[in-house]
Amino acid sequence: MTTVAPNIPAPRSPRRLRGRTNTELYSWLFMRASGMLLLILVFTHLFVNLMTGDGINALDFAFVAGKWADPLWQVWDLMMLWLAMIHGTNGLRTVINDYAERDQLRMWLKVGLYTATTITVVLGTLVIFTFDPCPPDAAADLLPSFCQAP
Repeated sequence: MTTVAPNIPAPRSPRRLRGRTNTELYSWLFMRASGMLLLILVFTHLFVNLMTGDGINALDFAFVAGKWADPLWQVWDLMMLWLAMIHGTNGLRTVINDYAERDQLRMWLKVGLYTATTITVVLGTLVIFTFDPCPPDAAADLLPSFCQAP
């Protein structure tokens, strides 16, 4: 009687460790801290935008322009953008590390993730700080009602 060896896939090759670092510990701590801060930032943002004043009926271009005229709301929205993007990127990085089996695939997925994150954060930051609701060379019929016509 002969026995056949079970068809078990070979284990993944261990990733090389470059010294002992606490990167995953710091990543774990960041996720907890940023998650708590994001809860405060997002729910305060929702409360201010939806519950105060005229509520959802007041949300329009003028409302956002008025909010971003105040440096407090620029920094608030910037913190939400940066924390949400870094928090989400870190979470997706963990998923990629857990489920991408080949080293080259894992590397390219992370390159795409970091590229998309960088582009989104840079463009979002530029929009928040360079937003001008009343550009001086725009046609008068395209300007919102609160802008002074040239």
